[in-house]
Amino acid sequence: MSDQTATDTAFRTQDASSSQQDELHARAATPAVEAIGVHKAFGRLHVLKGIDMTVMPGTVTVILGPSGSGKSTFLRLINQLETLTGGEIRVDGEMIGFKKVEHKGQEVLQTLNDKEIAAQRSKLGMVFQRFNLFPHMTALENVMEAPVHVKHMGKSEARELAVAELQRVGLGQRLDYYPSQLSGGQQQRVAIARALAMKPEIMLFDEPTSALDPELVGEVLSVMRQLADEGMTMIVVTHEIGFAREVADQVVFMDGGVVVEHGGPDIIDHPSEPRFKDFLQHVL
Repeated sequence: MSDQTATDTAFRTQDASSSQQDELHARAATPAVEAIGVHKAFGRLHVLKGIDMTVMPGTVTVILGPSGSGKSTFLRLINQLETLTGGEIRVDGEMIGFKKVEHKGQEVLQTLNDKEIAAQRSKLGMVFQRFNLFPHMTALENVMEAPVHVKHMGKSEARELAVAELQRVGLGQRLDYYPSQLSGGQQQRVAIARALAMKPEIMLFDEPTSALDPELVGEVLSVMRQLADEGMTMIVVTHEIGFAREVADQVVFMDGGVVVEHGGPDIIDHPSEPRFKDFLQHVL
């Protein structure tokens, strides 16, 4: 190789490396989830009234608020289980639910088809209050189900993945147990493993401990702390104030369909809004 060729190759390699670094920096600067003026109405019931929220990659956002404040509805909108009435939600910089198309010389919004929605949803994992496990399947089979039937993964590979995820949530010794043979906390950990098996970039938790007996709450929160330590982007709706104080990068208090107060976890101990103070007095 001539000196000139070697120099050209070095510059190309350097340029490629620089380009990759620029892309990584751009991704890090792009919010994982961004809500802009989000509204949701069910008939005459206006549940969300202009929600603005930014969640950065690798951070944990905890949403607090009384029942009926729109917290769960907001998560369902992010995962496209409900449709926006107004506003916009972006996941990794991409608008969800709609795309911009040209129509008669004008740019208009077009609803995504089912395949496009599924592609957007693949970035998200969601864990609900209820575990929703298949009762006729073992823990292992429950976790294998989506990789096999949604991602069309071979059963051998899916089994290996499912075992790894169940071990990750501390259930490596419960692979062949049916849901009826597991405690509520163990079932919820299977549900978390099931979501993780799809390799999401963002995890949504909708009051994951609210259906559990008090003595089982800790084991689920422990898994969630572990995910936070691993750098998983998480949005968590919960009443577990201790978890919010310890793990959250951002705390959001919602009431009446609006964001009343938001900031770092220190706002739990130093709330400025009367409604947030009143809420904390009732739950602490």
